Amino acid sequence: MRLEYFDMIDRVVAFEPGEKRIATRSTVPAADASPVFEGHFPGHPLVPGVLLTETMAQASGYLLLALNGLTQMPFLMTVDKARFRTFVEPDAVLDIAAELVIEGSGYAATKARIAIDGKAICDAELRFRLMPFPADMRSLMEARLAAIGLAPEQARS
Repeated sequence: MRLEYFDMIDRVVAFEPGEKRIATRSTVPAADASPVFEGHFPGHPLVPGVLLTETMAQASGYLLLALNGLTQMPFLMTVDKARFRTFVEPDAVLDIAAELVIEGSGYAATKARIAIDGKAICDAELRFRLMPFPADMRSLMEARLAAIGLAPEQARS
């Protein structure tokens, strides 16, 4: 996880296209490895809730990209029913899961959650607008999918 660059997902643990689910994992950087923690909060570093939301959105986005074979780009539109149950500190290992619940007419909705050692940390319902995939982003996204273990050839349903 590279917080400053919004690279929130380290790797894909499982991609189940038939079940329309993805499981990913990320390790929060050490407190001294990310300037995010300098201001959130000095002397008591915590991952900001907005970055946890972004982590769930990225897992959902990778799921949607893989299911549509890089034909449509998902853009986050709404975050509903977000719940944060506890704090996330540096060095935590996050298990992130997302599942597709609705897709059609250029929109998709997912349910996503983050857990640490099986304990629920946060969850949300996320909605995305699916737009034509920007041609100039294809190689960038293929490289990113490969880096997290979701090879471009898997990204087809």
